[in-house]
Amino acid sequence: MKTPKFTYHAPRTVAEALDVLAEHSTDAKVLAGGQSLVPVMAMRLASPAHLVDINRLTDELSALEVDDAGVRIGALVRHARLERDEAAAASVPLVGQALRHVAHPTIRNRGTTVGSLAHADPSAEMPTVLALLGGHVVARSVRGERTIDAADFFVGPMESCLGYDELAVAAYFPAPPGRFGTAFDEICRRHGDYAMCGAGVVAVLDEAEQYVSLKLSLVSVNDVPEVLDLTEVVRGTAYDEVDHAVLGDWVRDRIDPPGDLHASADFRRHLASVLTKRLTREAAARAITTTEGARA
Repeated sequence: MKTPKFTYHAPRTVAEALDVLAEHSTDAKVLAGGQSLVPVMAMRLASPAHLVDINRLTDELSALEVDDAGVRIGALVRHARLERDEAAAASVPLVGQALRHVAHPTIRNRGTTVGSLAHADPSAEMPTVLALLGGHVVARSVRGERTIDAADFFVGPMESCLGYDELAVAAYFPAPPGRFGTAFDEICRRHGDYAMCGAGVVAVLDEAEQYVSLKLSLVSVNDVPEVLDLTEVVRGTAYDEVDHAVLGDWVRDRIDPPGDLHASADFRRHLASVLTKRLTREAAARAITTTEGARA
């Protein structure tokens, strides 16, 4: 299929891009990696009159900054670059753990992580990771710049709170505090397909190897990423004394997933329970491998 007709814009600076968005706000879409937008346009599910290609803005939007506190990425950082960055993997291992599940290498070579966040697909991995870590997105327009917490950024399936004239210029993934471990996995019919269910887990332990906090977020279960806090179920319990079957049941009983041709609601509940039992165990095990948290 072919995309509808549109006017193509290739700004040379972020300021120029923002001017174009301000002028054509309700009829414009931003093109970065294009791995989500172009197929949607080809299927005529979106028909913007103006396409704003930001790929020439590498000097302003390609930064990848890492320290012990977290990872900040510009809007043109490709999935593959972030996935392979050793410093990012050491600081916030959950990011790399999730990126390995994003589609196929060809898609990751071109697709951008910030673009995936802006697309706000409830079946995508990176919105779930941003929500679970308590990260944020930086948006800019001719009106100024604002920082949007993940909890406020996603407002519906395929819908973020970005204004029509705003450009998501960066995202920040903070490292969990203290002695932490993370894990991510998903279950698909075929590798690279959308997940029938996926999950990310962050476990924080104290020096006595008891739980300080335990949080989980699911893929393909809610319209927007939702963080489930299991802390009260495990707080003060040693990591090797937790009944993971109880955790799986706790999550299963608190979600209301949709059913579709890929998986029924009951099957998604079952998958969520299975992933919870396995990934909470993995995250806790990683938390005890080093006093500085999981780095795998």
